[in-house]
Amino acid sequence: MKKITIKNPLDMHLHLRDEQMLKVVAPLSSQNFSGAIIMPNLVPPVTSIKELKNYKNRIKKAIGDDNFKPYMTLFFKDSYDYKFLKKAKKHITAIKLYPAGITTNSEGGVDNLDVESLKMTLDAMSELKIPLLVHGESDGFVMDRESEFAVVYETLAVSFPKLKIVMEHITTKTSADLLDKFPNLYATITLHHLYLILDDVAGGMLKPHLFCKPIAKRYEDRDALLNLALNAHPKVMFGSDSAPHPVDKKESCGCAAGVFTAPIALQALAQLFEQNKKLKNLQKFVSDNAIHIYEIKPRKKEITLVKKDYKVPSSYGDVVPMFAGESLSWSLEE
Repeated sequence: MKKITIKNPLDMHLHLRDEQMLKVVAPLSSQNFSGAIIMPNLVPPVTSIKELKNYKNRIKKAIGDDNFKPYMTLFFKDSYDYKFLKKAKKHITAIKLYPAGITTNSEGGVDNLDVESLKMTLDAMSELKIPLLVHGESDGFVMDRESEFAVVYETLAVSFPKLKIVMEHITTKTSADLLDKFPNLYATITLHHLYLILDDVAGGMLKPHLFCKPIAKRYEDRDALLNLALNAHPKVMFGSDSAPHPVDKKESCGCAAGVFTAPIALQALAQLFEQNKKLKNLQKFVSDNAIHIYEIKPRKKEITLVKKDYKVPSSYGDVVPMFAGESLSWSLEE
């Protein structure tokens, strides 16, 4: 196959940041995707309808005339009640829960994951059919954090059976196995976790632009993710978790967590799916499954990829992408 057209490609987990960074990276997603779930962990986080509307307006200004819909989210607070969420529903697609301090700009996240502490908000979300998106990591040993969080997913799934719960950017076989155990659990999978294991990040010289949270794991974990994505499991969808940081924040002694993949995601996914003889499933993974899970009607948009080598730029502004300076076997059609 020398050409493939993807209808309405969607990125169901995207960081656009704000201010100058927003201006640089937003068009790199809006050019190639029909829409994206936008993360709310700004500084300060997006917790009110006013803040959300202002952020959405800044995104729209940054993308110009591109045919792209930002699906907005609020930063989870256990103080959100039914009255507030009913007003917020028409402005949001989901709400994102971060354990406090577990990743970039999550200091204002949830300290207590006890069901009773979350009950008011999660009951209201269940009733209003607002999906819950979760960064699922404990504060334990870094390689075990996601697996340790599995018990929280199990508790939430059982305690709130009507609540649609999305396990964000899963990285372990443990999380992959949960999908078929609970009907209300779903997942996003990133590009970089389909390609990387921890050895790729730190097995030789440290590669700061491949460092992210959750950290890349073992061969068996990557294999479990590949099995889900390549076979377009109906409960998984593409979420890039594309997370830009300027070079001085990545190439430093306090390396910021995040891999920037937005402008090369579709090309790299096509390469991966073709290598595994699963190119026919790419449409489901990057669009159809998400449309069904979120019950959304995306902007109509077609992106055509051609079998032609594409050299990834060394940087986009002050941000270095995954595969910088390397060649991918698929390109976006001009």
